[in-house]
Amino acid sequence: MTRRIIARRSPIHGNGVFAVETLAKGEEVIQYKGKLLTNDEADDLYGDGGETGHTFLFTLNDEYIIDANQNGNGARWINHSCEPNCRALVEESPGGNPRRDKVVIETIRRIKPGEELTYDYGIVLEVVHTARLKKLWKCLCGSPKCTGTLLKSKTQPA
Repeated sequence: MTRRIIARRSPIHGNGVFAVETLAKGEEVIQYKGKLLTNDEADDLYGDGGETGHTFLFTLNDEYIIDANQNGNGARWINHSCEPNCRALVEESPGGNPRRDKVVIETIRRIKPGEELTYDYGIVLEVVHTARLKKLWKCLCGSPKCTGTLLKSKTQPA
């Protein structure tokens, strides 16, 4: 991680990433890194991910997933919020090679020193969102706009 941000314990959940200095709106803060896996490889390693309520997997494109459990960086500690100050952007590679696509975290407003960086995870599971699953994927962001869950409807835009 750069000196502009730092990972430490978070009041939201576990670890979090915090600004050390002011970050401007529209600033690329960090790339989400990890081992590149196919969807099948991720399913073999972790199942469908719906039963844990916790993941460091990031869907890159139709073919690949980034697994920050392996070779991940500090971006994996950025927590979810229903009222985020950042967003995750998938940048397609200039040559069109899906293996070279990347995810970057960008600010959507000015962030003050000491403020925790957050983005909306937009987790969509291809199963019915039961009360049990919603509890597993409970949101702890504390925002007045909190939906209570990290899960998004399959029909709702992320």
